[in-house]
Parts: sequence; C-alpha cells; structure tokens
Amino acid sequence: MSTATLETCSVHSAIAEYADNPSAFLALSSGNAFFTAPGLDGVVAYRRSGRYLVVFGAPFGPDPAALLRAFTAHARSLRCRVVAIQAQESDVDTYVDEGYTVNQVGASYAVSLDAFTLRGSRFVRLRNKISRATRGGLVVAEVGQPSWHSRMVALDEEWLRGKGKHAKPLEFLVGEYGGPMQECRRLFAGTIDGELAGYISYSPAYGTRPGWLHDLSRRRPTVPPGVMEAINAAAISCFRSEGTPWLHFGFTPFTGLTGAHEHPSHSPWFRWLVGQLGRRGAAVYPAATQLAYKRKWAPHAVLPEYVAFSNGASLNGFLQIFRAANAL
Repeated sequence: MSTATLETCSVHSAIAEYADNPSAFLALSSGNAFFTAPGLDGVVAYRRSGRYLVVFGAPFGPDPAALLRAFTAHARSLRCRVVAIQAQESDVDTYVDEGYTVNQVGASYAVSLDAFTLRGSRFVRLRNKISRATRGGLVVAEVGQPSWHSRMVALDEEWLRGKGKHAKPLEFLVGEYGGPMQECRRLFAGTIDGELAGYISYSPAYGTRPGWLHDLSRRRPTVPPGVMEAINAAAISCFRSEGTPWLHFGFTPFTGLTGAHEHPSHSPWFRWLVGQLGRRGAAVYPAATQLAYKRKWAPHAVLPEYVAFSNGASLNGFLQIFRAANAL
C-alpha cells in the first residue's frame, strides 16, 4: 500500500469516526492537503488559494478546537489567513471561540428514507417525469465504476461543452470518481439503447444522519427529462431496501438563509452580500436550479451551513473558496 493510500485511509478513518458533516467524505477528494498536529488525533482538509488556506468543513477529530488552534497557527507561520466553507451548525462555536467570524452561507438538504414515499399528490409531477423517462427506454442499474470509466468521461466532456466554452469542472466542493476511495462510493447509471444517458455517484455520509450523499451527477444534454429523477428514485429504492436511514442532497450556497441561524457575532455586511447573491447571483452559481431539484424530493431536514474567516469577513477570502473550487 502506497504512502498516499495510507494517508487517505487515515483521513477516512478520522472522518468516519468524528465527522457530523454529511458532505465530509468530499474532504478525501484528490488535490486536497491534510494537516495533522503532534499529540492530537484528527485532521484538517484544505487547499491553498492565494494567501488563504481554504478548509473543507471543520477539523475532524475528538478535540476540534485544539486542532483548529494548531491549524490557525500553522497558517500564520505561512503568512496565510484561513477561510472555511461548509462548516456545520455544531462547528460554529468552535470557530467563534477561536476568534473567527462565522456567517451562514447556504444550506444542505436531506430526506429521511424511513419516512420517504413517492405516493400522494405532491409527487405527481415527479412520478410523471420518471414514467416519461422509463417509457423512453431508460434502464437504471447499479454498476461498477471502472468498467464504465471511459463512458463517464465522454459524458462529462459532452455535459461540460453544453455549459459554454468558458465552463470548467468544479472541484473541492463536489465529488469525483475513481482513485483509491472509489470502493466506498456507489454508482447508478441510466442507459437508453445501451448508451449512457446519465449517472449519479453516491458517497457515504457519517454522523448523526448516516446514509448516502447524492454527490456527482451528470446527464447527457440530449436525453429526455426525468432521467436523473429516475436514477435517483432507483437508488432510493435500493437504499431503503438496505435500511439506509438518510439520503443527503448536499450543500447549496445562498439558500435556506435565515437570521435565526446566524451567530450574534456574524458580519452584517457579509450577510447582506450572501442575501444579494441568493436573489441575484444566478450568474455566479445556479443555486435556484439546484434547489428546485432538491425540493422535488420533499426534504425532511434543512441544515444550515457556514463560512468562517480567521481575520474577519473578507470578500477576497470568499473569492478564494471559488478559486479553490475551480469556479473562477
């Protein structure tokens, strides 16, 4: 086993044991760096962007405050500042107590599979879309990623071309496929006449709402509506049969914003900025489209997510998150 694989397995163990962030598995994505401190269990996953170290979520360990203190000192030794994205509500006090400014920046959405059903009038349109895709010849199955890799890459390239000539694939805040952790993920693919029409990759979710994270998804632009809904419905049926408690739909920035979720020490001007992006920021991020898809499934939990700044709220620090995610 290579050193890189040993490190990845160690990080995975820390996440599985200590994380209560439904997207925590994304910390294992390729390109991330990992900080550990002597005498402390756990890890901080991050990327460097400009003069910032961009943390994914929060420190994963039994003493996150001590890890954060060590990591902040490490950043200062590099003459860097720290900005963290996708911190959870349970992480807010950890950051605030270390002098960080914390603001809500969006929310994640989750469905309790114990209570889930597609029956009833509220799901008529969703059932119709799924039926339309099925009548169009869609076949959905759980598959192994290695044997589908080349077809997935080809679909990704076609999907990205459909986003415009300047579009780039996102990183850091979205998942991936392949690599040493692929065996932990699950892949559901939809085909029409044997051709890959779309796929959804699911990553494990740990903590108080364990289950799966609806992670990376792609659809061929030319296929009929309902393909992604049909794939996800098939996955839900499979997960429910296995007794999986939760399906998470992940983080959507600029949504689910409410003053009740803000810490008293939040930055008022940054709260205003995030609100403006939620109302007018479609060119920055397609939050409305993502939210519409997630709401189709009538989520049972809406979980606030946060951004934390080591030296006060900063527009430059916020932009470094987008650069780390390959969005700028």
